[in-house]
Amino acid sequence: MDFDLSEEQSLLKGSVERLLADRYDFDNRKRYMATPEGFSREVWAQYAELGLLAVPFEERHGGIGGGPVETMILMEAFGGALVLEPYLASVVLAGGLVQHGSNEELKDSLLPQVADGSLRLAFAHQERQARYELADVTVTAERDGDGWTLNGDKSLVLHGDTADKFVVSARTAGARRDRDGIGLFLVDANAPGLSRRGYATQDGLRAAEVTLAGVKVTAADVICAPDVGLPLVERVVDTAVAALCAEAVGAMAALHAETVEYLKTRKQFGVPIGNFQVLQHRAADMFVAVEQARSMAMFATMMVQEEDAAERRKAMSAAKVQIGRSARFIGQQAVQLHGGVGMTMELKVGHYFKRLTMIDVLFGDADHHLARLADAGGLLPA
Repeated sequence: MDFDLSEEQSLLKGSVERLLADRYDFDNRKRYMATPEGFSREVWAQYAELGLLAVPFEERHGGIGGGPVETMILMEAFGGALVLEPYLASVVLAGGLVQHGSNEELKDSLLPQVADGSLRLAFAHQERQARYELADVTVTAERDGDGWTLNGDKSLVLHGDTADKFVVSARTAGARRDRDGIGLFLVDANAPGLSRRGYATQDGLRAAEVTLAGVKVTAADVICAPDVGLPLVERVVDTAVAALCAEAVGAMAALHAETVEYLKTRKQFGVPIGNFQVLQHRAADMFVAVEQARSMAMFATMMVQEEDAAERRKAMSAAKVQIGRSARFIGQQAVQLHGGVGMTMELKVGHYFKRLTMIDVLFGDADHHLARLADAGGLLPA
């Protein structure tokens, strides 16, 4: 199997890495984090100018027709730079739901704006009681003439405090965890009855609690029929999991490189501590964990377009298990090898570890996915 990048993919990788090297040093990141939006609008505009926001969308919607490999390239670079911008929230998640939905008018009107950076979307799906169960939806959508009325609360909406519009999941029929009866609706951030409370998450990114109190939605803003809402969510979440795996690999590789460089420069007893064989072994173990994670991230990327949903979910669970285990090991080793300074926020080490920890719990941590994989009979047949 050929794992080499094509010429176009190599150019994409080079362009995003040059941009991030120029604009995303650690001091700039801290400055971006301190802004009210929690990221840089200027850098976001540069993503649009380079076509990064258009990568997964079709050309007829203002995109460049990229696939999972192109998304993997971007997310790995974003992970290495600890990017704060809402690429996952707006392009991969909410943009992906619009892209794969059945409302062609919404695709024609929204996706070109997402691709050129003028519109930011957020996916409002998570609820406090749901934990990792995607079918656990209690926000209701009741018929109101030709439209719908939404009521309920959504939690931990990634970059929901700065989104222009939301893709909201709501139950049109059935009990709390029924797979049927979940619809997807487009809601303007300024819609009457919608309120949101933004906050910083542990990794320096942003999220929001969103309340819907009698929010009116027209028939034109229905993204898909209620009977296919959950399969669409599961498909796009699988895509997001693969993207997160790639981001984690970028972060882990950078964290390993930072640690090795520290071992080469930090001296004790008059010599660099990297001369001590036991620390060399620990750095080597970190490298092995990075490469194990990389292989599973590539596997997840290749399985994103698998039409068999059960097989696709098993692949994502297997990748998430390895990513979570590698992330914890590498983060712990990096902090310990840096000593006390590794616990401070003055170094990137702690920031990487926090982001990796958040990636582990997004859409299910390693323990959750290990149990899900076991229930499904494992990745490979017995």
